[in-house]
Parts: sequence; C-alpha cells; structure tokens
Amino acid sequence: MTQIEKFIQTKADSIRDVIRYIGKFNNAIVVIYIDDRIIDSPVFSSHVHDIGLIKQAGLKVLLVPGAHKRIDHILSKNSVGWTSRNGIRITSSEAMELIKTAAFEAANTVMTSLAGEHITAVIGNWVRARGKGVINGIDFGTAGEIDRIDDLSLKTVLEDGFIPIFPCIGWSLNGKPYNISSMQLANQLAVHLKADKLFFLVPEGEIGANCFDLPEDIGLSPEGHVPALNIEEVEKFIALNEASEKSNGRCPNLSEQQNALKQGIISILKLSREACVKGVSRAHILNGSVDGTLPCEIFSNLGSGTMVYSSDYGKIRAMRREDISQVLSIIRPFVLDGILLPRTEEQLESSCSDYIVYEIDGAIRACSALHIYDRSQAEIAAVAVDKTFAHIGIGPKMIAFLIEKAKAVNLKSIFILTTQTADWFENLGFKPDSVDSLPEERRKLWNEKRGSKVYRLNLV
Repeated sequence: MTQIEKFIQTKADSIRDVIRYIGKFNNAIVVIYIDDRIIDSPVFSSHVHDIGLIKQAGLKVLLVPGAHKRIDHILSKNSVGWTSRNGIRITSSEAMELIKTAAFEAANTVMTSLAGEHITAVIGNWVRARGKGVINGIDFGTAGEIDRIDDLSLKTVLEDGFIPIFPCIGWSLNGKPYNISSMQLANQLAVHLKADKLFFLVPEGEIGANCFDLPEDIGLSPEGHVPALNIEEVEKFIALNEASEKSNGRCPNLSEQQNALKQGIISILKLSREACVKGVSRAHILNGSVDGTLPCEIFSNLGSGTMVYSSDYGKIRAMRREDISQVLSIIRPFVLDGILLPRTEEQLESSCSDYIVYEIDGAIRACSALHIYDRSQAEIAAVAVDKTFAHIGIGPKMIAFLIEKAKAVNLKSIFILTTQTADWFENLGFKPDSVDSLPEERRKLWNEKRGSKVYRLNLV
C-alpha cells in the first residue's frame, strides 16, 4: 500500500466514523460539565464553537458550568471564611449571596460565549434542593442536596432548540437557595434524563501511568492514556488506586499537584460509574485544556479521553455475510505486509461460520477465524486488528474467545501458522511445533517458500 493510499484510507475511515456517529447520536441528550478553570482558559472559545457544531449535528446539549474557583475568589475577596468536609464547602448563610453571584457569573460567561456563536441559551432554576443539614454533628450550612429536577420545563427548552445552562444553585420549595455540587448536578441531570452521554471537561483530565496504578490488562492509547473502561474495570481501577494510597489519602511518590489530580479523577470515575449503573449510556472524562477534545470524543471510536460505559461499546460476535467487505478491508494491510495470506470474498463466504469479528459502535475493527480440521485440533487464522485499535487489547480477547470455543467442542489443541507474529503468540501461551504435526489437509497447503512457523496450544 502506497503512502497516498494509506493517507486516503485513514481519511476515509475518519469521515465514515463521523457520518456513522452523526446518525447514531441524532437527538441524543448530552450533558457537559465544564470546570470553571476551563471557562477562564484561552481554549474555552474553541470548546464553545465545538458545542455549537455538536448542536448543529442534531444532539441536544445541556451545560453545567463549575464555579469552584470563582466562589473561592469572591469569598476570599470579601474576607468570608469557609471549611470543607468530604469535598463539600461549608459556609454560613451570609456567604450565600456571594456564592450565588459567582455561580451566575460563570453561567453568564457561558451564555454570552454561546451567543457569540449565534446559539440561544437560557439559565434557569430547574433544580429543587434541600439543605444537607447536620450530619454526625456537623452543620453543613448553605450546602444543599438535589431534591428534584423540573424535566417538563427542560424538555420544552430543548424542543425549542435552546441550550439550558445550570448554575450550581438549587432552591427549596420556599425559595431558599443552596450551594450544590456542579459535578453532582451534571451526574444527576444525566441520570434523570437518561442521557446518552455525560462529559466531564476538566484540566488535565487524562488517566495514565504518570499518576495512577494501571491494571495489567488495561489497554492504552498511543499517547499512554486509558481510552475506555467498563463498569467492572472502573471498580478494579478505583480499588487498585485507593489501595495504593498511604496516610491521609496521599501517595508519597506523587507531588501535591499530582495527588490532587488523582483524587479529583477518582471522584469523577465514581460519578461516571454511578451514572452508567443508573442508565446513562456513557460517561467521558476529557482534558479540557486540549482543543477539539469534545468532537473527537463524540465522533470517533477511540476519542480523546477516557470513556466509562455499560453498554456494548465493543463486542465479539459471529461474522455475517454483510460484514465480508469490512473484514477484507481489515485484512488487506496485513496481506500487503506479508503477514497474512490473501482471502477472497468467495473464500470468506464459504467459511463464514468460522469467523468472528470485533465490533465497536457498529464498525468492525478486527477479525479472526477458527478452522476445525478433525475432532482433536483446529487452526486459528486470519487474526487482524485495525492498527488504530491495536493497543487496546482486542487481539488477546479474540484469541481467548476462540480458545473457549475450541474447548466447548472438546478439541485437544489449537495451532497457528505465522511468519512475523511468533512472539505475540508465544506471549499468549503458544509453543513451537513442527509442520509434521499439522493435519494432513492443512499440511498439503503449507508453502515451503513462505516458510510459516507452526505454534500450538494444548487444551488438555
């Protein structure tokens, strides 16, 4: 494949992704939490422009701007003190007017920026709240809990084509204001509306080995970040990282800034997991300091951040005849590199039941086959993973699936033939074997000139 062909194929694949996702997420509900440090950053105007494009693509957007930094500033400026307990700000009732000012200031900044993109947004009081009260002897003062969300009014706003903006303030039945967590608000809003996507747009919102302990089986992006976690993987990830923490919830090998980042991301992961358990399709943690992170996360398979999901984002299934053209496209680069033997459409159709594919959001990203030759052995063949997705562990998952399939029909062993991937199969437990060990039917097809090596995995 020439460089021009590779360039065109990569570009075409990206365009296909965008078209597929525009269809998939038309009229989807998207809740976006924006940290106020991002609102005050130079890249915010680009995010606002992207939000406009997302809305034009047919998605229904709701925004929850954070105001933590602004509230800190306005309270300090007015010499009003506060304390924190479990991440909750505790202030006296006299501080509430200042907190409201900061919260609505952040919301107005977002609304004004959207107006610059010719997008109409509205700030509303759709959140009913109640005071947290006194818990274990601690009076939480102006801190509130979300009691109810006015979804009927919200639906009207969304149907009219507006973007609703939620300041971090809720009101009691008698109109008393309470300071509520913006992240909790975004979480509960997404759960209440059964949102398709929940985004947390935060500074340095990246999960990698620089601050976190990573489970061995977690796949990484080319940049070294975790692209996706299902609910079970999130639980393992949180448990591993909380277990590694020492006194006062700090890791001694990390700086103060890294510790704060780690604690913040773990809190967001817990919210993301909760949202997905309660019906939100997917939650995403994005580095809001990076321009373009929102559309990349929505309109591409791998995105730009870390996705938490409960639905079938990636799954193995049997190949269908309508998949054949996509499978041939996946195989083709490996054929050109001499790694795989060429297959024709007719060959794949005649052995369709032998093949499995790995599907991500409706697109096939990998394939492999299990050819059974007799009652005792079979061959794993045509193992190909789209190189864009090679780093997230799809290959081993497919091999493990085929091994279990072979065990289910009581095969004694599985063999593979390879010219360039011996190390990869050895890492999966396969051992060198001789060509003479192959079943006669397969041995007749072995090409001495190609010189493929035989590796075998015993199942009993």
